[in-house]
Amino acid sequence: MYLKQVEQLVMLQKIDDEIIVLDEELSGAPKEIEVLETEQARLAEAGNQIQEKIDFLKAQQSRLENEIEDDSLKLKKSKSKLMQVGNTKEYHAMMREMDNLEKLNRLRDEDKLAVAEELGRQTEAINDLGEKSKAVAAQLAKAKSNLDSRVKVAKKRLAQLDEARKTAGKTVPKPILSRYEFIRSRLHNPVIVHVAAGVCSGCNISIPPQAFIELQKGQQILSCPNCQRLIYWLEHFPNDAAEPIPAKIPAAAASASAAAE
Repeated sequence: MYLKQVEQLVMLQKIDDEIIVLDEELSGAPKEIEVLETEQARLAEAGNQIQEKIDFLKAQQSRLENEIEDDSLKLKKSKSKLMQVGNTKEYHAMMREMDNLEKLNRLRDEDKLAVAEELGRQTEAINDLGEKSKAVAAQLAKAKSNLDSRVKVAKKRLAQLDEARKTAGKTVPKPILSRYEFIRSRLHNPVIVHVAAGVCSGCNISIPPQAFIELQKGQQILSCPNCQRLIYWLEHFPNDAAEPIPAKIPAAAASASAAAE
């Protein structure tokens, strides 16, 4: 009877291990979408900022082109009037004005070139950002399409595990099951561990010799004096108490399972 109780406790623990994994799956799947949505929003905001820069640069570029064109017309008019100047003073005054307009236009040409270069960099940046946004959008669409099937498969498996847990718990006396639940609520898994060569595999500390002798008798379920976990002697289960239950349900498998239904 003792061996059967230990076997069921180990099976119970393996069920609880998978339940933990599935609970993480159920809580983690929406978080994956949340992360992708946050990244999508970040990329959109970055794109808006770059677009504002592009709009500003285009406006600046247009302004410089208009100013260059206006002053070029002024130069053209000044040159046509130059031959009609009546005296040397007016001639030199017009020459200085034309010289200033030419210098101003040269500066504007340099500014226009700098603006065009920066506009090119910003355009390249927004194009790269657009590619990243497309990739994130594709990931998000895929994650959303898989979410329902993943949740459905996980919930179905949780229902199966819940039934298996009830079955495993029926063989274990209530006082021992209560100890198991008490320890599980206060310690990280595992709750029940084997002892080999007098060492608890839960805390890797040797148990007292007398406790080890009692454990080898296989008459009652004992706790490790150091970590308080339930313990059993490994030699009572040379092939382990039970085969491990498969762990996490992969998203791809979940989708395939849901589709098969």
